[in-house]
Amino acid sequence: MDTYTLNWTDHLQTLSERGFALLPPLLSADECRKLAFLFDLHEHFRKTIVMQKHGFGRGKYNYFNYPLPPTIDALRHELYRQLAPVANDWNGKLGITQRYPNTLDEWLAICHEAGQNRPTPLMLQYGTGDWNALHQDMYGELYFPFQAVLMLSEPGPEFLGGEFVLMEQRPRMQSRAIVLQPSQGQVVLFTTKFRPEKGTRGYYRIGLRHGVSEVKSGQRMTLGLIFHDAR
Repeated sequence: MDTYTLNWTDHLQTLSERGFALLPPLLSADECRKLAFLFDLHEHFRKTIVMQKHGFGRGKYNYFNYPLPPTIDALRHELYRQLAPVANDWNGKLGITQRYPNTLDEWLAICHEAGQNRPTPLMLQYGTGDWNALHQDMYGELYFPFQAVLMLSEPGPEFLGGEFVLMEQRPRMQSRAIVLQPSQGQVVLFTTKFRPEKGTRGYYRIGLRHGVSEVKSGQRMTLGLIFHDAR
């Protein structure tokens, strides 16, 4: 995993302006396959969700237990470190008092003190015909403004369809759909709930939900990194 050679200035500017950014591949195909192999090793997970049972869509995902596998833990810490300054800038623009510390460990300690102590990183598995409804991952009163999805499968050879969908909910305007298809090893950074937009009277909020379109064939595996824990 190499996050140190990225042009973080450009990626974080894109994230600030658009509410999402697509990073170059951070993991090799072999590293992605090794992570995807964990899905059936139940000792790594605290809970399994079958999506159709809850009206979330169709597919299955597993929430990890602590301690996280080292690669996942390192990526979560490094992404948080890069994202925290942007999160604080957004909250300042929107008049939100919450500020985020420089390290993930400090932020998780705040979550745990508030009773949000269940780990939220998860691995998602979609087969043919599976999909994920538009949603937001909140899990409690405290939340971090950004999250990430790492593509573990390779579009084309391993699955068709299954695009990553973002839906902007613009005040007094129709919603706007954004469709991405990251390659294996790529990470999508995106806002958890809303982003600031400059208007004539200061900044206002543009809401955002995310989901996955129907997988036409094959199997699609992803890793979801959420930076706040659950109640």
